[in-house]
Amino acid sequence: MTDDHTSPVSGRAPTIRDVARAAGVSKSLVSLVLRSEPGVSPVNRSTVLRAIEDLHYEPNRVAGALAGNGTGAVGILLNDLRNPWFVDLLDGISKQFEPAGIAPLLVDSETNRRVGRSSVRILTRQRVDGIIAVGTSAESADLTHLPRKTPVVLAGTYNPDTIGADTVTNDDVAGARQATQHLLDLGHTRIAFLGGPEHVGVLRQRGYRDAMTDAGLADNILVDHAGATEAEGRSSGYRVLRANQRPTGIVAFNDLVAVGTLAAAHDLGLSTPSDISVVGYDDTFIAGIGRVGLTSVQNGTFDIGTQAATFLLERIRGFSGPARSHIVPSTLVIRRTTGPRPPSSGR
Repeated sequence: MTDDHTSPVSGRAPTIRDVARAAGVSKSLVSLVLRSEPGVSPVNRSTVLRAIEDLHYEPNRVAGALAGNGTGAVGILLNDLRNPWFVDLLDGISKQFEPAGIAPLLVDSETNRRVGRSSVRILTRQRVDGIIAVGTSAESADLTHLPRKTPVVLAGTYNPDTIGADTVTNDDVAGARQATQHLLDLGHTRIAFLGGPEHVGVLRQRGYRDAMTDAGLADNILVDHAGATEAEGRSSGYRVLRANQRPTGIVAFNDLVAVGTLAAAHDLGLSTPSDISVVGYDDTFIAGIGRVGLTSVQNGTFDIGTQAATFLLERIRGFSGPARSHIVPSTLVIRRTTGPRPPSSGR
């Protein structure tokens, strides 16, 4: 029997040569796979990765750091770890970093801010090789003070937009437009948008407004600034659902806001979807829970994480070209919280 750090054949810690021998390839090809370099055939990459897994091989990050003047660690700056939107995104990031022997260090900006700590300063003290900023953080401005040699990739956010960073985002305008159009197709004409923060909130509101205007319903546009949390969604839901001309459809900034809105509707004695239809955004695991069954915009979160990690690895390895932007398309996942407009609701 062996432990997780020894070769199942010899009992010693496996080396890159052992991996090459097991995979039947050269040591240099194994190195290319470990660095996620292009130019390796899918068959060879799969064979090497299988050998790495079978041998429990762990790259020598210390040696790699010495060779490349790096630490072998990158920082992941999250704006609020409580948001389930991060789960699939982090999975995508890990998929790229693990074969490259990169150790991600997660910091929660919201928690650190509450106790007076700077997440960015924590990461710079760890001398990370680069940072992926996930979502819009109150500490985003601190990224402008990083050493120039520290690459940053923005994932699911555009802030800060002054550092020339690579960005990987969802097509927020198209996604919100899809959500609104879904309700329009169901016959809804009084549709509210519960908005969120920063530039992502602006883009999603634009998609909603564009759909309403193109449908000839510009006069029916109703926007309430909700925020990004369940509690904020509940408060916003109360405000719009108590209006004299109550909307029959709601597009929420994200799934948490949508869940808060569903709670407000329940408190007010309204049923979903017979009285009110609600669409979320991000299609987190919450949306798929049976009793929730939230219709939501799937924004390619896993792919955002994968591409963000790819961009950062390329920057760490020396790519110095201009800032790049990658947009992941969105799709609408229809569940039980949306249905036809109530027959007695009027226009």
